[in-house]
Amino acid sequence: MMKGQKGYAIARSVSFDQPLPTISLKALWLRVKRWQQLARQRQQLAMLDDAALKDIGLNRADVMQESERPFWDDPLKR
Repeated sequence: MMKGQKGYAIARSVSFDQPLPTISLKALWLRVKRWQQLARQRQQLAMLDDAALKDIGLNRADVMQESERPFWDDPLKR
């Protein structure tokens, strides 16, 4: 592959043969609410002091790693 053709190779790997999955408004609403919950929990975790983190068995590096995850990155997602 030549330089500059990478975008073409990525575009070719996308298939438009399958219809997009549909999602109900209720499911969409629940997903948005879950994302808000995750963002709030990660923000609260980042605000804990070192003594509180020690109590729950975490350190500052663990908290930084978790708080930098995007809101849509749900550890409970199937």
